[in-house]
Amino acid sequence: MNEFLSWARFKLNVDKRLIVIYIAVYFSWGMLMNWFGAQMEIAKFTYWWQVISCYLLYMVPISLLLRKLPFHMQYAYGLVAMGLLEFGGYAFETSYAYPNNLLDQFFNERNFSLGMALFFALYYPAGNWIVEKIYHLLFKASK
Repeated sequence: MNEFLSWARFKLNVDKRLIVIYIAVYFSWGMLMNWFGAQMEIAKFTYWWQVISCYLLYMVPISLLLRKLPFHMQYAYGLVAMGLLEFGGYAFETSYAYPNNLLDQFFNERNFSLGMALFFALYYPAGNWIVEKIYHLLFKASK
């Protein structure tokens, strides 16, 4: 356990400006996706502030832990993380899936959470790539 904590502490010890970019990107992304899910009547958080707990307090640290891994490993670990999050969100009813939504129509309602997890697992490699590009654009070019 001590080895894991040391590894996690090392991975999370990054430039504070990088963390600010993660927070800005993931918060914006979370608000946009929650709005889109509600507008398209697919799914939404029960409360808007869940964007903070889900995207910032859950997804940002996981993204930091995964950020140097290859795409396929980020996606695989992200799939586990998002599977747990999706399962919990719908089991505890902190997320709301609209009845007969687009995903239900295409894949049937039994596959809804799986479809959401498969899609949102892409956030980890995509988010890490976007944040890295912004960080290098803003801070590495100026050196």
